[in-house]
Amino acid sequence: MTAEIGHFALILALPLTLVFGVLSLVGAWRRDARLMAVAAPAATGAFALVVLAFACLIALFVGNEFTVQLVAQHSNRNLPLAYRVAASWGSHEGSMLLWVLMLAGWTAAVALLSGQLPATLRARVLGTMGLIGFGFLLFLLFTSNPFERLVPAAAEGRDLNPLLQDPGMVFHPPLLYMGYVGFAVAFAFAIAGLLEGRFDAAWARWARPWTTVAWSFLTLGICLGSFWAYYELGWGGWWFWDPVENASFMPWLAGTALIHSLSVTEKRGAFRSWTVLLAILAFSLSLLGTFLVRSGVLTSVHAFATDPARGVFILIFLAIVIGGSLSLFAWRAPSIGTGPGFGAVSRESMLLANNILLIVAMAAVLLGTLYPLAMDTLGLGKISVGPPYFESVFFPLMAPALFLLGIGPIARWRKAELPQIAHRLKWAMAVAVVVALLLPLTIDGFRPLTSLGLLLSCWIVASAVTVVLDGLRGADGRVALSRMRLMSPSLWGMHLAHVGVAAFVFGVTMVNSYETEIDGRVEVGQAITVDGYSVRLDRLTDVKGPNYDAVRGVFTLSHNGQVLSVLHPEKRLYRSNGQPMTEAAIDRSLARDVYVSMGEPLGGNAWAVRVHVKPWVNWIWLGCVLMGAGGILAASDRRYRRAARADVASRAAVANA
Repeated sequence: MTAEIGHFALILALPLTLVFGVLSLVGAWRRDARLMAVAAPAATGAFALVVLAFACLIALFVGNEFTVQLVAQHSNRNLPLAYRVAASWGSHEGSMLLWVLMLAGWTAAVALLSGQLPATLRARVLGTMGLIGFGFLLFLLFTSNPFERLVPAAAEGRDLNPLLQDPGMVFHPPLLYMGYVGFAVAFAFAIAGLLEGRFDAAWARWARPWTTVAWSFLTLGICLGSFWAYYELGWGGWWFWDPVENASFMPWLAGTALIHSLSVTEKRGAFRSWTVLLAILAFSLSLLGTFLVRSGVLTSVHAFATDPARGVFILIFLAIVIGGSLSLFAWRAPSIGTGPGFGAVSRESMLLANNILLIVAMAAVLLGTLYPLAMDTLGLGKISVGPPYFESVFFPLMAPALFLLGIGPIARWRKAELPQIAHRLKWAMAVAVVVALLLPLTIDGFRPLTSLGLLLSCWIVASAVTVVLDGLRGADGRVALSRMRLMSPSLWGMHLAHVGVAAFVFGVTMVNSYETEIDGRVEVGQAITVDGYSVRLDRLTDVKGPNYDAVRGVFTLSHNGQVLSVLHPEKRLYRSNGQPMTEAAIDRSLARDVYVSMGEPLGGNAWAVRVHVKPWVNWIWLGCVLMGAGGILAASDRRYRRAARADVASRAAVANA
């Protein structure tokens, strides 16, 4: 009965989203307050129905209901409870229901928290999101029903993919989808603005916090996914340029450009067309990622779908959304306007150059991801585009973008002077150059690429410190901490995010330049040494997990004769499907990781063992966390709410005049 309740809830949500999507747009067109008023309660009701459906799916997994096909394929009685819950979105059907849940949640949030928007704009935003939700509910119900019964019922489930039996599975997909799907709000604001003919500072101020929050969630989701892959896959990599990874990274690049463009539109009324296109692009890339992952064209741990009908449906939906939005943009483009001009040297020009570099980098990633698929589809042969391509194309584009990241916040709006900028940033550049030259020399000698990465990292931090000190300095030239309260949360959030970028660049630079690894045959009682660290295999023990059997190694880690820790890597064999898994053991610190993984048994008490020493690798994820936290801090700025109330009061005064 639970499955039928969940299925019926989705069936009810389908016409509800269509009704409020259509009525909202018609009401806004006719200026009919009664039709527009339908949107908010209907959006909330649709969200409640989707929540009910998702709760039913979780209940089926928790209750081991193997009469439901999805549960039988992706769960097992011996699967731990947390992973049974996570298994509800560890399949194609479940992940699409999670997508719909997130979209319904974002729609309900806009409905409940946007009462200060103009009625017509609010109705158009909600109407756009309602129609998007209708499309995904159609896809879910007709091609990917998560509540389909299995006849006859299975006595036992096949179990969840061992790669997904990890705490990362509990948190990574929801965080990622919150960001992925959150760009639908920015897209809806862009469509509403095109229909409304409104792209002023108020429009940007309303759209900006929603976009920033979505970007923050996407940042944290990508961060967690990278960290999960690092410790779970057993060979210590943190980014693989996998097509599915790229599918989430491309919207992130477009979203990064979008939040910078929105700041210019809000502050100066410029970049209007650019902002609209970026909003369309960010969500379109999210849909493209959905097509790549869910259509079956990619073979990956992330790719659950193999039914061509699903791919065709998503492709048609993608064409409708992208084609329709771009057509609307082309039709309404003359009404957008270009906004006020600005000098060749100004904050606007710096942000424009930065955004162009981000989009070109995104296009390079898009080409490297889609070109092999296109070649294969057209029967022109199979080619592989791997890290050498992406690294050789992506990093040269990012280097000048990172340099501009340090200049942008200090440049004046409309027109700035290069000598003045150079004077204010001279000490920041001096510090960055000294660190970039001296630090590699203290390790193992000068390395051009290492010094470049360190230069950019230190440059971003030093320039941010310069901007903050300038803000704390009074007319007498003295720095007073009491002035910190005068700096807005959005400003602090920007600097925190920029420092996060610097930490990320520092971590990538150091781990790529100085990581060491060794593979060797190790018997009980023997040690393997790398970079001054000794890893000794003391003993092997057999371990029985809830749904797996494992051989656990007990390794003693020491450095210069001093014992640091005892590590317990495992080689697991899952009972239900016989799939082996490597569980690495890591001794972590802010300065380095020592990473130990067991390969295959080599006879007797000998095993293949891999040991990595990864300096400063945790700064990669620390930087991502700081970026996400900076975005959330910026979005929490009360000025957005105060400004919204002021906009409402201003419109009311004009109407009553």
